[in-house]
Amino acid sequence: MRAPRTRASDYSRGMTETQWHEELRAKGYRVTPQRQLVLEAVKELEHATPEDICVKVRQTARGVNISTVYRTLELLEELGMVTHTHLGHGAPKYHLAAEADHVHLVCRDCGEVGEVGLDMAAGLVKGLEEKLGFAADARHLTVFGRCRNCR
Repeated sequence: MRAPRTRASDYSRGMTETQWHEELRAKGYRVTPQRQLVLEAVKELEHATPEDICVKVRQTARGVNISTVYRTLELLEELGMVTHTHLGHGAPKYHLAAEADHVHLVCRDCGEVGEVGLDMAAGLVKGLEEKLGFAADARHLTVFGRCRNCR
């Protein structure tokens, strides 16, 4: 059973554990301990790889394996509760969909990940639309460069 994808803006930043449960049930899914632990880990770790999430989950539930984490992340992403981004080479990084409305800034020297509001990319998005007819999704935009400290 696949539920329609929900926009990230449909979720408030302060989504509570009860709201997560209600959301899963409303879409026809059970609230399992693994799903709850993965959601909690994504929220706590912010930009985390599936491996990072698995390590965090295993602090509470040692029997959870990486394939369970991947399957859970896939489901939660289909439901619009989490989203991923690519911040360089390697595994994608996950965060709550409610907190996805930003552009990532990644320092090539120290690896620091910063965030700025979507309004910072508004000119680029508008220019792509006007000149190319391309509707850009800046929520998946990552800009690489050098942070203030490394410059």
